[in-house]
Amino acid sequence: MINVVCGVKSTGRICTDIALQLEKQGHEVKIAYGRDVVPAELERFAYRIGNDWDVRFHGIRARLFDGMGLGSKAATERFVEWIINFNPDVIHLHNIHGYYLHIPTLFNYLKNCDKKIIWTLHDCWSFTGHCMYFNYENCDRWKTGCGGCPQKGVYPDRIGPDRSAFNHNLKRHLFANIKDLTVVTPSEWLAKLVQQSFMGQYPVQVIHNGVDTATFKPTDSDILDKLGISGKKMLLGVAAVWDRRKGLKDFIELSKIIDDSYRIVLVGLSKDQVRALPEGVIGLTRTDSVEELVKLYSAAYAFINPTYEDNYPTTHLEAIACNTPVITYDTGGSSESADMYGITLHEKTPTAIASALPDIPNIKKQAVDIDNATTIESYLKLY
Repeated sequence: MINVVCGVKSTGRICTDIALQLEKQGHEVKIAYGRDVVPAELERFAYRIGNDWDVRFHGIRARLFDGMGLGSKAATERFVEWIINFNPDVIHLHNIHGYYLHIPTLFNYLKNCDKKIIWTLHDCWSFTGHCMYFNYENCDRWKTGCGGCPQKGVYPDRIGPDRSAFNHNLKRHLFANIKDLTVVTPSEWLAKLVQQSFMGQYPVQVIHNGVDTATFKPTDSDILDKLGISGKKMLLGVAAVWDRRKGLKDFIELSKIIDDSYRIVLVGLSKDQVRALPEGVIGLTRTDSVEELVKLYSAAYAFINPTYEDNYPTTHLEAIACNTPVITYDTGGSSESADMYGITLHEKTPTAIASALPDIPNIKKQAVDIDNATTIESYLKLY
């Protein structure tokens, strides 16, 4: 498997969950990754592509020249040599953006390797000229070749010229005519977009994300006491990166209109974001401790996801597995998971969230299977 991270964040955990199950069945599995720390118990799966300096220089190139995927050439050449020596039966791509892969080198190999290839798209980057998502700007330039890109100050950030038209054309060329490639999307929403793009030349299969329900389950703890909010109804938000699309501003506004019986707790903030929070909002920096997340989810009154751009949020599934309902905006594929046990808001405002809070106790949980064993079995059949 190839992914930007290994064993951490949602996509990294999806990769290692699959790897662990494959290992139990006697397969040899490696996860090639680009950045961040790998949990010690999962290091046996990991192969790092390049190093921190490669990521930094690639990031600079991407910002200056709108060149995501056009750095890390030497590191990717070494990686391709490693793949040839490992000689896998199946190559499973996940997030290939993130300043760690040279996509022309990788895809030149993929077009000629005669391997079975799966590509799980966790966002829209593969068929746009620049962005991961385009909902915030309500942009559909990706359908006609991009150019005049309205995104500049969000990931993938750029401070140089707009080369989205060039990038779109390059991807359309590089990603075409790959033998035995199947595209997977976690949501029906993304599958429909893929079929409207140049990636629609490939078969598209929807495999919903799942979570380890032996780990993510209702768990008693004293986490509310430790946070100093015993007796309050915790409204929980969790994100790997709190950028504009995740609705941090909406949480701030929500804190101003809810009554004193509630407390907002946000996980995954930067230190600067924590310092900037208003009184009454508790901010926690990123945690890779699954145990801590389980305690937070289990203790929450509701999991709130005021997202403006999303695919099929794994955080929803984690909350639901811990028996905590979800409130989210009707964005992308977000409602596809929230509707299992939660409320989807068509009006994307903090006021709408506040109005929905009294309805939380009345929500009925749907009898659906969100265990990742189902997800993994679907991938095993595809392999």
